[in-house]
Amino acid sequence: MAAVLASAACGPLTTPKPTDPDALADYREANDKYEPLNRKMYNLNMKVYKYAFRPVGKAYIWAVPSPVRDALGDMVQTMNEPIVFFTDVGAGRPRRAGDAFVRWTVNMTAGVGGLIDVAKMLGYPHHDDDAGLVLATWGVPSGPYLFLPGMGPSSFRDSAGYGIDVGLSPWNYVPRGYGLLTFNWAYNIAGIINGAANSIDAFDQVQRDALDPYAFIRSAYQQQRRAQAEAIKNDHRATTPDWYN
Repeated sequence: MAAVLASAACGPLTTPKPTDPDALADYREANDKYEPLNRKMYNLNMKVYKYAFRPVGKAYIWAVPSPVRDALGDMVQTMNEPIVFFTDVGAGRPRRAGDAFVRWTVNMTAGVGGLIDVAKMLGYPHHDDDAGLVLATWGVPSGPYLFLPGMGPSSFRDSAGYGIDVGLSPWNYVPRGYGLLTFNWAYNIAGIINGAANSIDAFDQVQRDALDPYAFIRSAYQQQRRAQAEAIKNDHRATTPDWYN
């Protein structure tokens, strides 16, 4: 990281705003004011992916059967449901918050600590929400696009939201002793490895087929975040479930 920042200091950190109308429209659509620095961060991440995450992920896929990987993915998703619940509340969507609460309670009990997604079988599928999306529903602009080392695509708003998410996760407040702190580290590491392994094929395809993988990832990320924020805004379901009425 220090080496990348040092090399970045020798060159421009921002892309000058073009004067040509067509180029200016593309510049605004990309929303990538810090593209020179972001591309350096992207190249750094790609080296880490190539020499660390990809080999580890491939070994993980080879060593761990698919049902076990799916169960670990379900567990990590369940462990993150409190963040989804709190951010649903912050977005003013009590029905979504109720769904997240049901998922948490059902999967932590009947789902054996989240290893089985029983809630999905009962009609409560997982939905995405985080503090960055909540800020978007409040009208907070995203700010320029960022590519962060170790995290990947982000923005000023989503970076701030990530800090809020960390504060909302109850697992970051587990006391020492009884193995809880060790469990917290273990499930986080397992989630990172499992997520990296599940993304290898899609990521390799982007690197192989996209003319500019960096620009493709940037566009896909921004479109996805806009779609997720719109899904939250447009979720006007009644607080009580349909079967209650």
